[in-house]
Amino acid sequence: MLNRLQLFRNIGQFDNVAAGAAVPLTRLTVTYAENGRGKTTLAAIMRSLSNGSALDIAERQRLGSAQQPHVVIDCVGGPPHAIFQDGQWNRTLPNLVVFDDAFVDGNVHSGLAVGTDHRQNLHEWILGARGVALSRELKNVVTEIENINRDLRAAADAIPAQIRAHFTVDAFCALEQRVDIAAAIVEAERILAAARDQGRIAAAAEFAPFALPEIDIGALETLLARGLPELDADAARQVSAHTATLGAQGEAWVAQGVRRLPDGDLRTAPCPFCQQELGGSPLVNHYRAYFSAAYNDHKTAIATATRNFQEVHAGDAPRLFERAIGTAAESRAFWRGFTEINAELPDREATNAIWVQARDAILRLLEQKQAAPLEAIAVPAEVRTTLARFGEARTSVGQSSDAFQAINPAIRIVKERAAAGNIAVLERDLAALRAQRDRFLPDIVDACARYVALQTSKREAEGRRDAARVALDDYRTATFPAYEQATNDYLARFNAGFRLERIQSQNVRGGSTCTYNVLVNNRAVAVTADAEGAPSFRTILSAGDRNTLALAFFFASLEHDQALADKIVVIDDPVSSLDDHRSMTTVQEIRRLMGRVAQVIVLSHSKPFLMSVWEGTDPTLRSAIEVARDGAGSTLRTWNVNQDIVTEHDRRHALVRDFVAGVAVNTREVAQALRPMLEAYLRVASPEFFRPGSLLGPFIGLCEQRVATPNELLSRADIDELRALTEYANLFHHDTNPTWQMQHINDAELLNFARRTLTFIRP
Repeated sequence: MLNRLQLFRNIGQFDNVAAGAAVPLTRLTVTYAENGRGKTTLAAIMRSLSNGSALDIAERQRLGSAQQPHVVIDCVGGPPHAIFQDGQWNRTLPNLVVFDDAFVDGNVHSGLAVGTDHRQNLHEWILGARGVALSRELKNVVTEIENINRDLRAAADAIPAQIRAHFTVDAFCALEQRVDIAAAIVEAERILAAARDQGRIAAAAEFAPFALPEIDIGALETLLARGLPELDADAARQVSAHTATLGAQGEAWVAQGVRRLPDGDLRTAPCPFCQQELGGSPLVNHYRAYFSAAYNDHKTAIATATRNFQEVHAGDAPRLFERAIGTAAESRAFWRGFTEINAELPDREATNAIWVQARDAILRLLEQKQAAPLEAIAVPAEVRTTLARFGEARTSVGQSSDAFQAINPAIRIVKERAAAGNIAVLERDLAALRAQRDRFLPDIVDACARYVALQTSKREAEGRRDAARVALDDYRTATFPAYEQATNDYLARFNAGFRLERIQSQNVRGGSTCTYNVLVNNRAVAVTADAEGAPSFRTILSAGDRNTLALAFFFASLEHDQALADKIVVIDDPVSSLDDHRSMTTVQEIRRLMGRVAQVIVLSHSKPFLMSVWEGTDPTLRSAIEVARDGAGSTLRTWNVNQDIVTEHDRRHALVRDFVAGVAVNTREVAQALRPMLEAYLRVASPEFFRPGSLLGPFIGLCEQRVATPNELLSRADIDELRALTEYANLFHHDTNPTWQMQHINDAELLNFARRTLTFIRP
């Protein structure tokens, strides 16, 4: 409860008011204030205490005051008191609800308009504390998701744009690390390079084989060891020595002669030159063997072997080998840009060197054999070593050639890809691979970790959002139909000529809002309707209707407040623009509310309304405050409601009674009271014939006309008595006696007429 308004300083009409501390606030407190005295300020202070808004007080700082507002209220929850100082409350009172112009303006309408803000605020008001908590929970988690989305965008922007051109951020962050990524990138670069160089790729040759010629050591040894058994080597030397003495072409000349010798035994055969018998010549048989076909074939074989060896290992052979190696080197340099090449070329200089050594060694042996065809020549150990090294070199060259040959299938694939390659696709593939590599760079790892963490937070928040939305929707489903029914019940009590239908909740981007239709003459008009020239909220409801609707909304929300018993309800001027019936209904609802809440505080500038609320309530539970003028400002004081409830007629009646009873009173006031007392009585006794503004003289004349008739108003005796009383009373009124203020008053005479007047108007 609010117990006492301890201090109002520098706010509205209150300069420095502590008088409220002497006026207790009870279960029902009615507060009267003339317009402009500070009633609205009181409502604003209480609303600020409820919601903690400093604006409600700050904007009412007393004009001309250099000091900030200062408010102290003794209320539930203390000590300490609730204090507003230095622009803020030390605590709030959330169970305090206020109906005033601000409630209407914020939740129902502003003047003639119902805006989105009104419907959003009304939505929260309908939901109540439980629903508002659910709505706020939903709104908070939606805000949280929006903040996460903002951070997600920043985290995504931290990932390079060239990466995001090929991957969504989610897909990029989900990439797994590839151990072969470097090789894959190199391969993709080669494929792309091939596609970009399709012409040269198509024209480029594959690797051609290259090799060192073979040296058949076995055949060489056989040739070097071969001789002619029938031709003695000593004889061959003798023939050679002899033919050497014959001069140039001596051997050829002897060979021709030998061919002219007859077949058979040469001992008896004549010399073709001198016809002497040859039997006695020791060289003839040597000549015949020396110049035989077998020997010639033997020498031819040696010469042929030498010539063949030279053709294979000398002449153009080394140059062709070097050219083959050079071509392979050029091809390797070209194809390395498009495929993997691990094969190595032989060392040309070293290979040529060992080849030359082996070749020269063999040629020397062949020359030696040619010089002595019949002698067996052994291959020296150093030559064998040289030949072994040559064999190793030849094997190495062959292996190198085979390795390059093994690359040719890959080259053919390169050619096929280059011919069919889509450069744009290959560029995207390469960029994607590079992005996959960059995914695991330290800075990118950190950026992805932050993005993934935010995505996890977002999923969790979205789960909470969905759960909050379901809870709020379920609560709305139960609340809104009940609220619609309660509002219409109150509209019926207020005898409103309209009702509401389809009070519904809507989710919009700015938050939850509500819509409803106003049903007039069974025609529904949406509260959102605002088409020019068509019925709308501002045209179908009067000012009284709009205020009635606001009251119905307010009371309906209290009807469904689960914490209603703890509520402090402040109602400020609820009967503005209401007719008498609705004002009485409002009084009845306030009285009914009083028994269901902790406290009701009613503020108004209408004394009759407040007195109606006051009457019929428990005197022990009620109190009254008046906001009264105090110099240039206002103050608080106790309001004597009972005294103001007494009418002017009652006051005059009491004055005359006191005079008759001997109480010392102002006798002139007693004399002046007699005629109004008679008039008030007759307006009640004969309302049809003595209406407000009627005079006693004409009424007495009407009564005389009806004496002894069925329509008699007063008897003859009553008419005579009324006439006598009127004649005396007129002496003290300006309209019947110009010197009424100077009229002498005789106490005994006045006492006589006072007693007679009381007797005449007695029921």
